[in-house]
Amino acid sequence: MKNVYLPAIILSVLMFFSCSQEKPFKKIVDDSLDFSLKQYGLMTDVMKSMPGQLPRTIDSEGKLITESSSWWTSGFYPGSLWYLYEYSNDPGLKGNAVEMSMRVEKEKYTTDNHDVGFILYCSFGNGLRLTGEESYNEILMTGARSLCTRFRPVTGCIQSWEATDRWQCPVIVDNLMNLELLMWAFRHSRDSSFYRIATSHADVTMKNHYRPDHSAYHVVSYDTVTGQVQVKATAQGAATESVWARGQSWGLYGYTMMYRETGLKRYLDHAVNIADFLINHPNLPSDKIPYWDYLAPEIPNARRDASSAAIMASALIELGGIVGGEKGDQYMKIAEIQIRSLSSPAYRAKLGENGNFILMHSVGSIPHNSEIDVPLTYADYYFIEALLRYRKILKQS
Repeated sequence: MKNVYLPAIILSVLMFFSCSQEKPFKKIVDDSLDFSLKQYGLMTDVMKSMPGQLPRTIDSEGKLITESSSWWTSGFYPGSLWYLYEYSNDPGLKGNAVEMSMRVEKEKYTTDNHDVGFILYCSFGNGLRLTGEESYNEILMTGARSLCTRFRPVTGCIQSWEATDRWQCPVIVDNLMNLELLMWAFRHSRDSSFYRIATSHADVTMKNHYRPDHSAYHVVSYDTVTGQVQVKATAQGAATESVWARGQSWGLYGYTMMYRETGLKRYLDHAVNIADFLINHPNLPSDKIPYWDYLAPEIPNARRDASSAAIMASALIELGGIVGGEKGDQYMKIAEIQIRSLSSPAYRAKLGENGNFILMHSVGSIPHNSEIDVPLTYADYYFIEALLRYRKILKQS
């Protein structure tokens, strides 16, 4: 009997020793921010020699893939530079953030998709917050007005993509993230139309995208004549009724943000419901890095998605601070586990590797066989944001 139980005892002792030697969380946060400064310094050296381009990901051989400013993720890299400037107060980094932000300025006139919010608010929104640069107000206001041209009154939503034979007025759950630009525009201008459009979109999305268990469909398309739901579907999830991980994280972040911006309790309640669904999902791994879809058929061998974890962690930190108490502590603990995991060698790249991106192992779209198990700029952006948010809390305590 002793021989049977000895391995278990040894394992328990080793686990206890490991936990007792666990690195202080503040050191993990600071180490990851310091690493991000170095890694993105290398990235900036590369990007300065590529005018008009922004980093996107890497190819199968590890070579950097870039895109022009029209690509939906173009604002995340300059946004990350702004966050790292906020951390370091390095004037050289500020100059780089300004330079890379200006590469996306022309997207303020974009009216053929909803991504103008992502592109401009992550870049110029952070730039304005940190510098007060007056010219950024015009860029953001023009972008907000461009985004409003996508609003379809008959549906009450901002149309995401252009119509196709399949979808008349497709709206994706990701679109919630672009509402932050409209809420900024409302605060800046006091033009209530921005507020009405943002809250209408959030309310209709809450009604039609979300299932009784508080998981979300990826795509809901509306009839452009009646405004009624035409079809519910997925583009990037495993199936229509599956639970595409990044979409759930977008929703959690979006409704947490909408509560912050409006104070409307229905958004807080919805964010809490989403959070509780996610953190209690039986398919959420112990390191809290989601599979690319919570119902992916290949679980437990499914790809993980670091981007979903980074977005979720950042949202949980904000939501935890809002709700407080035992539930808030629970959210913060999950976010801490996610940051610890993302900061570990399992997910954080080595200096000078991974195309100079910070995180490895994200997933763009498995159904499209696109960006599978690669670095992605938005994973880095929300990882840095989560680090800064938690660092602020640690400093206050």
